[in-house]
Amino acid sequence: MRHIDLSYHWSPESLQAKASDSTSPLRNPLMDLLQAVRSAGSISAAAKALGLSYRHVWGELKRWEETLRQPLIIWEKGQAAQLTEFADKLLWAERQAQARLTPQINALQAELEKTFAVAFDPDSHLLTLYASHDDALVRLQNHCARQALHLDMRFCGSVDAIRALNEGRCRVAGFHAPVEPDADSLVARTYRPLLKRGQHKLISFARREQGLMVRPGNPLNLLHLQDLSRPGVRLVNRALGTGTRLLLDQWLQSAGLSGASIQGYDLEESSHAAVAASIAAGQADVGLGIASAAQAQGLDFVPLAPENYWLVCLKSALDTPAILQLRQILQSQGWQEQVTQLAGYATPADCGRIQSLKQRLPWWPHRSSE
Repeated sequence: MRHIDLSYHWSPESLQAKASDSTSPLRNPLMDLLQAVRSAGSISAAAKALGLSYRHVWGELKRWEETLRQPLIIWEKGQAAQLTEFADKLLWAERQAQARLTPQINALQAELEKTFAVAFDPDSHLLTLYASHDDALVRLQNHCARQALHLDMRFCGSVDAIRALNEGRCRVAGFHAPVEPDADSLVARTYRPLLKRGQHKLISFARREQGLMVRPGNPLNLLHLQDLSRPGVRLVNRALGTGTRLLLDQWLQSAGLSGASIQGYDLEESSHAAVAASIAAGQADVGLGIASAAQAQGLDFVPLAPENYWLVCLKSALDTPAILQLRQILQSQGWQEQVTQLAGYATPADCGRIQSLKQRLPWWPHRSSE
């Protein structure tokens, strides 16, 4: 079986409208050559019909014969050009495929045109965002798209998201931290080297609860962090580099507990949703996560502590069109009403507004300058 490669190209709207009535949006140049030779009866007449030179058409047919390792034209001097049986079968296969797949081809063309219209629209903007997994961000992506702001969103750990921002792989990063951060905490020690005062700016996004996601009815009565070390309690953890894993490890240190004392500490999942699904499937009893993920899987949720979810960008990017539009959307009543519909979420009064690292994340010595 021969491999098929698909491709597409752009054409002026006037040519597109003219061609749409007579040609398929999915075409192959060889089929056009073969059909022209069959209709015209000679290479020269086919070339004239296609608006090409005789040398070009002849060369292309020879090239295709070498590529396919099959003869396409019966080359007899003084005789009208005829297609070989193989070439006839190619045209027949083309007609069959087009007849069967025309609805799907037209739908694919329409979807491509719709998607690429964004690139040609001067009023639309694209913003690449690396972020720790968050249900409100998923909803934000859909909300922004309706207002011609397209978020190219990549979910990863909070640490990796900020690193992506610092390495120029995105314009905005999303991470979360406790509402009242401790300057000596593991969270602070991890984020501090990544965020620079005077270089980075915070954008207030959401307030959410971190807590224990447990099976319906909480049959093991898991109410506190210390309960994770009880015999028989199976934890499902988040991966290293995620904000939730940082938070869990910080709490364990504060409580004098180690990961080795907790069954399942080394069992990792990539998102809140994946942790909740693991518990719902009976593979674990508990995991640290957010209320909306627990609710989506029909789990119970035991809140432990509120946290802020922040967006961060470089100070130099604050006034770019895409980030200005993002800030306006976050400050709108329509968006803030959507956030409050998510379990365990609230919108801060300063949602969408620029925040000072020094004031909101006081992890740096006071002698440092803003």
